[in-house]
Amino acid sequence: MALVVNLAYIAASVLFIIGLKKLSSPRTARMGNVISAFGMLIAVVFTLLQREIVDFKWIGVGLFVGGIIGFFAARLVAMTAMPQMVGLFNGFGGLTSLLVGWVVYHMNPQIGVYQAVTIFLSVLIGGVTFSGSFIAYAKLAEIMGGKPILYRGQQFVNILVLVGTIAAGVLFGLDPAAGYLHFLIVVGLSLLYGVLFVIPIGGADMPVAISLLNAFSGMAACAAGFVIMNNVLIVAGALVGASGIILTNIMCKAMNRSLSNVLFSGFGAVVQGPSTEKAGEVMPIGVEDASLILEAAKSVAVVPGYGLAVAQAQHVVRELGQLLETHGAEVCYAIHPVAGRMPGHMNVLLAEAKVPYEQLVEMEAINPMIATIDVVLVIGANDVVNPAAREEEGSPLYGMPIINADEAKTVIVLKRSLNPGFAGVDNPLFYKKNTRMLFGDAKTTVLALVAEFKRFV
Repeated sequence: MALVVNLAYIAASVLFIIGLKKLSSPRTARMGNVISAFGMLIAVVFTLLQREIVDFKWIGVGLFVGGIIGFFAARLVAMTAMPQMVGLFNGFGGLTSLLVGWVVYHMNPQIGVYQAVTIFLSVLIGGVTFSGSFIAYAKLAEIMGGKPILYRGQQFVNILVLVGTIAAGVLFGLDPAAGYLHFLIVVGLSLLYGVLFVIPIGGADMPVAISLLNAFSGMAACAAGFVIMNNVLIVAGALVGASGIILTNIMCKAMNRSLSNVLFSGFGAVVQGPSTEKAGEVMPIGVEDASLILEAAKSVAVVPGYGLAVAQAQHVVRELGQLLETHGAEVCYAIHPVAGRMPGHMNVLLAEAKVPYEQLVEMEAINPMIATIDVVLVIGANDVVNPAAREEEGSPLYGMPIINADEAKTVIVLKRSLNPGFAGVDNPLFYKKNTRMLFGDAKTTVLALVAEFKRFV
């Protein structure tokens, strides 16, 4: 039976790897999810077969209740709430690893040093992931403010808490049988450190925080696998941890910032107001004039951002794109890696509206040809098209790669007001001579554009 179980674990691990590979492309991501889920089903079934289960009743209850919650959560969650939902999933993954370590220790305090170390790591990483993810959730859901929370001596306090956690862990490992108090201190300080770890991270950096916490949840699961000596849990946790770290690195490169800068700089704590001395004048435009510009365009690039998700305008944007195509325009959607509130947020949003995958163009591909595009339609994006990142050395965004929308022949920005984006930095794009500001709710405005454009054609 042990041989059969291990062979099943190998098959499940292979399915995890294939599924993970397919998740790297929007075209195959759905199939990747199905393959990975099937691999997990195999892993769970064969794990239950090899264990002496006292009573399957509570396992059945957990499967039923969890399945119902998961089904309705997935069906009812709005696209704007997807980042915080991912944050919750990360957090519960961390909590699970913490509880696994706790239960194993509680059932048998007479453990060796090796198992004590694995339990400590499972609890430490799981606790940080759980509380940190819920702070990320609260910021993304706007339950608490999105700005970084900073105070004097913050780094010293963080280091003190981390050192205290490690010290309690050492005392716990030296004598696990008599170290229940030290263990509980590790649990409490790990939860506290998760909060302290995330509160200095601003809302603009949440995509990086989400991917990093995802990596933490994987590492916590890997540690839990060592606690219970389960090979497939070790492999699955390592895959999630490694992919999360790689994604975090990709996100940092997309912002041209180091991970330490994201975690400790307090980016966005000070909001920069409009620099009126050099801003120039805004040139507003109405729906009718905007539709005339689009009607004459032979090429249109749409740059989506979080505002598009908030307005739930993805379907009407897709309809506008189809109208432009029937009128002979070439339409594409320029995607910045950190647009939105989580990695791949805009890809998921546009996929929901059934935008063809081949029309999704990455920042590196759109920038070399953007000067030849007739109209760039910026909908709900701000920081990812902010020329200050390229032109103003004193700007907090300086050095961050952006979509060079201002280099297009004409830019139409759909926005409610001139307020700065999530990073709190004023956007000189609004004042460029080739920019026209179309004020209003994104969905209402695009619907008006669609109606006006239909009148033309």
